[in-house]
Amino acid sequence: MHKANIKLVKDMVVSTVDKRIFGSFIEHMGRAVYGGIYQPNHKSSDANGFREDVKELVKELGVTLVRYPGGNFLSGYNWEDGIGPRDQRPKRTDLAWRAIETNQVGIHEFAQWADEIGVDVNMAVNMGTRGIDEARKLVEYCNFEGGTYWSDKRIENGRKEPFSFKTWCIGNEMDGPWQIGHKTAEEYGRLATETAKAMKLVDESIELVVCGSSNSQMPTFGDWELTVLDHTYEYVDYLSLHQYYGNYANNLEEYLACSLDMDEFIKGVVAMCDAIKAKKHSKKQINLSFDEWNIWYHSNEQDKQIKPWFIAPPQLEDKYNFEDVLVLGTLLITLLKHSDRVKIACLAQLVNVIAPIFTEQDDNTSAAWRQTIFYPFMQAAKYGRGTVLTPLVQSDSYQTEQYEKVPYVETISVLSEDEKEVTIFAVNRSKEKLELTVDSLGLVMDLVIEATQMAGHDIKAENSVTDDSIKPEVVTNYRFEDNCLILDLAPLSWNVVRVALR
Repeated sequence: MHKANIKLVKDMVVSTVDKRIFGSFIEHMGRAVYGGIYQPNHKSSDANGFREDVKELVKELGVTLVRYPGGNFLSGYNWEDGIGPRDQRPKRTDLAWRAIETNQVGIHEFAQWADEIGVDVNMAVNMGTRGIDEARKLVEYCNFEGGTYWSDKRIENGRKEPFSFKTWCIGNEMDGPWQIGHKTAEEYGRLATETAKAMKLVDESIELVVCGSSNSQMPTFGDWELTVLDHTYEYVDYLSLHQYYGNYANNLEEYLACSLDMDEFIKGVVAMCDAIKAKKHSKKQINLSFDEWNIWYHSNEQDKQIKPWFIAPPQLEDKYNFEDVLVLGTLLITLLKHSDRVKIACLAQLVNVIAPIFTEQDDNTSAAWRQTIFYPFMQAAKYGRGTVLTPLVQSDSYQTEQYEKVPYVETISVLSEDEKEVTIFAVNRSKEKLELTVDSLGLVMDLVIEATQMAGHDIKAENSVTDDSIKPEVVTNYRFEDNCLILDLAPLSWNVVRVALR
């Protein structure tokens, strides 16, 4: 049996968690919008065509913010196509995903959907085929009270009060050669600067996210960040990060270690932000928006068979299994570990497209259902609010080809906002049971309110519309000894333990 211990010190904290770290993402691609959140002929759909069963699952998931409308789609999108009477909206070719966009869902419909669910919208502006003028008009349309051309157009289209979107992305993955309107760091940095200035002249209260690298393996990674920040530092608030993971080699030990890559990625980007801060003698701190992260590899082969120019073709429809639960848990823990700088994060995406929520294609009677990865995100969003305690962890470890030292336990603890309980999140990467000893200083542990685990499943097992067996189960694998809490973590397990304090 492997062993590990953690010490919880009340006065040693990482940060208060920004609720936007539990965000997600809806892009106009695949069946995320059409056949996902919006399906007018479905038995559960409301008067506006949005599925009530999907709404309820999004609420249950605990998402706080949704990035919209893209994604690669954004770089060829004309937002004006999605406003006004639906029967007058044009169908367009979506060059990003080579599909047909009907524009039946646009700003008004999506904002109403978000309002009903109670999530914020992280809006995005096209920096591929468009730029400064369209961006400042969009801010005026969405956030200006009235009395101007575009704000009055919003009112004419049925929305008197401004949408008041707070957070805005200045483009998407502009470093990627696949991106429509791909730019060099110099080109994008200059354009993003002038766009940010214009947007904030319309509404000085908004917060802006500037594009970082599409992933840490980009050949321009590092140089891109430094150049873009050199241009934009004083005009933006966040730098974006994107990263996806997968078990490409079917090597469980290596796959379970990939959160170490996320950890290094975040640390590296923070260092770049602070280097530009020092260079500019600035007092302003740029924080991070990890606005695309998830597991994505299951659907790669089937996506090669998709024929172009269809409406909402099934795309990126990963079916997640139990080993993905463990990896997603480690990634959630890593984001919380960096909550001092990661203020926004978006699990990409929300429905059908590499998503925790799934609906059956072309079935107007089936229910929406929870993929395996639904549950760790739901628990983190529910119990990960409050103050992250600095992780003081000692653990047995193992070595892989890529990583010299991988701790068997990945863990973080969050003190609730009322300081009446602490929640311990832990993944046991080992195929053996692991004894985790929890000691505390300044926190008096009273009793365990609830302990749950996801464990004991075949690592390739999946949930389905008829089988929801891979989910948290209440356990009693804990005891108190010498003022410490001892947790016996099952092999290959995701664990959430809530402890009352006195």
